[in-house]
Amino acid sequence: MDSVFSYALDFIKGGLLQASWWQVVLITLVLTHITIVSVTVFLHRSQAHRGLDLHPAVSHFFRFWLWLTTGMVTKEWVAIHRKHHAKCEREGDPHSPMIFGIWKVLFRGAELYREESNNAETMAKFGHGTPDDWMERNVYTRHSMGGILIMLAIDVALFGALGLTVWAVQMAWIPFWAAGVVNGIGHFVGYRNFASPDTSTNLVPWGIIIGGEELHNNHHAHGTSAKFSSKWYEFDIGWMYISILRFFGLAKIKKVAPKLKLEAAGSKPAVDLGTLQGVITHRYEIMARYADLMKRACTQEIARLQGDSSAKHGESLSVLKRARNWVRISEDSLQPQQRAEIDQAVTRSPALATLVQMRAELGRLWESSSASSEQLLHDLQAWCQRAQQSGIDGLEQFALRLRRYAA
Repeated sequence: MDSVFSYALDFIKGGLLQASWWQVVLITLVLTHITIVSVTVFLHRSQAHRGLDLHPAVSHFFRFWLWLTTGMVTKEWVAIHRKHHAKCEREGDPHSPMIFGIWKVLFRGAELYREESNNAETMAKFGHGTPDDWMERNVYTRHSMGGILIMLAIDVALFGALGLTVWAVQMAWIPFWAAGVVNGIGHFVGYRNFASPDTSTNLVPWGIIIGGEELHNNHHAHGTSAKFSSKWYEFDIGWMYISILRFFGLAKIKKVAPKLKLEAAGSKPAVDLGTLQGVITHRYEIMARYADLMKRACTQEIARLQGDSSAKHGESLSVLKRARNWVRISEDSLQPQQRAEIDQAVTRSPALATLVQMRAELGRLWESSSASSEQLLHDLQAWCQRAQQSGIDGLEQFALRLRRYAA
């Protein structure tokens, strides 16, 4: 009897594994990492955006693992994410911090997900092409809570009472990191490689914790790309796993972001159709560079006013400093107050006024849906000519570089 009681106590303390605390932490991190990989590779890059095709055995493993560790239904996740891209930061976006506020998205992102999953219109419009076999209909969708209860039993069996904590961490991992951090902070703070028409940011250049999802701005710029990293210093661990699967014939890459092509300086006598195609293809990268140009112009104007001791420029300086923070945001994503401050700054700086006007004209090159290629080419040639005659050194250099873009 004593031995049975002793065995029961040992089981409660450590379960079948009798693992030490650091072993439990390590195992928990491995389990949650597999879940992250399942989300980014299967749900996000393969199912939602069709950036790659996975071998059926790999796909089913990911589906089964997500059923155990999240209870998420593939069709629901895919539909909600596609709607986020279609309605990004506008009315209808299921989880935009610009609409709901950063704190609600960060800490209650899972609630927003559940609310949208009950929207039949969203499921019908955006959930097409997801798995619809017997297992999906009769197990994963019908009994979506069954998997996480099985996972609870497994965790308790392996780790004893501590298994409850392991299970809680597993259940909170995706809602916090994916629904909260990526959807919230990934549209709030960070750096931007591309001036996509939203506020998406890259959180860190080493996408490890969330499988590469931290490189959120890169993804919004090239939504269907299976690879999220774009700079040499960025590491997308999700892409590493995809590359391993491809090596073993378990994944087929369908699309990656186009690589930037620049002709040699001075090799092009004039802007041609190849230049136009290159500019349109890399428009988000171009506009990010243009935003840097505008930010430098604000900084130079601030330095000029600070060096002018003959007059008081307190109000102008404060306006320019605030505007410098907003010029990297795309026109469509600016809040009314931010737009007003940029307009104020423009009235105080002729050079900045020219840059703002020229940015709007450049953007119209790819926004026009009715203009012919010949008309767009003429507009680009005229834009480059005006930029080179503007008398603004940064804008002149920008136009010279623009001439080198190629398809």
